[in-house]
This record gives sequence, C-alpha cells and structure tokens, in this order.
Amino acid sequence: MKYQLSASCRQLIAERACAMRHALTPSEAALWRCLSRKQLGVAFKRQQPVGKYIADFVAPSVKVIVEVDGGYHASRAAADERRDRYLTRAGSRVVRVSAELVMRRLPFVLEKIRMAIR
Repeated sequence: MKYQLSASCRQLIAERACAMRHALTPSEAALWRCLSRKQLGVAFKRQQPVGKYIADFVAPSVKVIVEVDGGYHASRAAADERRDRYLTRAGSRVVRVSAELVMRRLPFVLEKIRMAIR
C-alpha cells in the first residue's frame, strides 16, 4: 500500500526522525544496543520513516518493525491499532513491546523479535 505524502510532509517527517534518533529513551537505547551491528542476524535502523509514521526500529530486509511503547501509549490504543494496521498492510510485521518489559526482561524481548524475524 502506498500512501502519497507531499514533499513538505516527507521533509518534516525526515527531520523529526533525525531529531528522534538523537533523543532515544532509556528503553530504546537499551534495545538499540542489542539490535545494532546485526547482532540478531539482520540490520536494524532506528527512528525510520515508514510512510506517514516514524517506526522505532525497522529491519527492512525482513520487514519487521519493533515499537517500544512508553507510558503514554496506554491512552493511545486506538491510534496504535490504526498505525499497526497501516504498517501491516504495507507488508511489515509489527512487534510491540512495553518500555518496562525492555528494561526488566530484555532477553524475553529479544526472543520475541527473533521469532518475528524468522
């Protein structure tokens, strides 16, 4: 599925993604240390534009997107569902994990991501 964005909108999303790459949350930073340098066998990119959204982590070669949900996501369930539907229709598998789970049970999170990669 292709979503047409104006050039100015694409530029704004790209600028926002760049800023977000330099401001990772503690849970995103912890997960990035495990995803970077192909440690799970595939290359991940962080804070990557995907259509009209910015995904936390993307493995383009296997079309896996990992989203780390902080506390504010509890009030955004409907928006997150719309986002997941969009990303799924675009051909990606979406793995959602809570920031708390990343910080407390990182090996479990990594296994969940490995399963999505397979």
